[in-house]
Amino acid sequence: SSIYGGNLPTTPWTKDKAGRGPAWSNSLFEDNAEFGLGMRLSIDSHYHRALELLEQSAANLDPQLVQDLKSRDQHDEKAITAQREQVEALKTALAQYDDPTSHELVSLSDYLVKKSVWLVGGDGWAYDIGYGGVDHVLASGKNVNILVLDTQVYSNTGGQQSKATPTGAVAKFAAGGKPGFAKDLGLMAMDYGNVYVARIAMGKSESQTLKAFIEAERFDGPSLIIAYSHCIAHGYDMRYGMQQQAKAVESGLWPLFRFDPTLIDEGKHPMHLDYKEPKLPVEEYMKVEKRFSALHQSDPEHEKLFLQRAQEHAKDMWQEYKNRSERVYIKGDSGE
Repeated sequence: SSIYGGNLPTTPWTKDKAGRGPAWSNSLFEDNAEFGLGMRLSIDSHYHRALELLEQSAANLDPQLVQDLKSRDQHDEKAITAQREQVEALKTALAQYDDPTSHELVSLSDYLVKKSVWLVGGDGWAYDIGYGGVDHVLASGKNVNILVLDTQVYSNTGGQQSKATPTGAVAKFAAGGKPGFAKDLGLMAMDYGNVYVARIAMGKSESQTLKAFIEAERFDGPSLIIAYSHCIAHGYDMRYGMQQQAKAVESGLWPLFRFDPTLIDEGKHPMHLDYKEPKLPVEEYMKVEKRFSALHQSDPEHEKLFLQRAQEHAKDMWQEYKNRSERVYIKGDSGE
């Protein structure tokens, strides 16, 4: 994501006709989580300072304006737009005062509008080198969103296996096929109880993908979206990437779900399965990709073993996630 996101003179991080858009930055590959959390803490600090200054300036301002700026629930775009309009009214009202408090409040007033923080990275970062930071962010309770572009391999550094690499896949440092299963970052994050978690595959369901982003954005706390991301290291024509995404879901090797702990206190179930019991044999998904089929000539016996293990793993994951979707939750399980 850093490669395509920072490769000037073109960039996907653009702005709308009002001049608003994402402010993008990065530090090091391994400290993405810590770097992003620092951004969140800085934004929150500016927000609370703006509130203090607003209180100090209240005598010079319309009481209703002050109340609106302090209390508006900015849960959607409409509310955020209304807050922006109120901030502009605040700047206009403060323009007539020439004192340090008014000047500082004008400089910080834009922080009264909700700021969304997204950490974007791959599985090599989130599962491996930067996992300690990711875990720290999830445990912090701060309103930080994490998007993992999961290619199941170290894509930018030559195709080494990562902890997201599935069983049987051939990669650097796994020339004979990876013997173990992929780390389930989603299950680990759900166990915190107060983290929004979703696993998505746009090639299978665009609507589920959109729902996950909307829900994660609205969630007031840490959120984690794990996105299936096809890659040339998988060894097939990328024109068929979306079809392979769908096959990964239908085989059961890429479960789709959304977990929203805020629903518990509403008397609703937090876990929503967005895929059905696997019907497609994993072989139908795996045989298309050279990372799996490479063993067909070199070690066919191991290939059969890996296919069998992958099939069993798909069934086991279905049962695990199904059990989660049927578990009884009570108020307080969200950790709030």
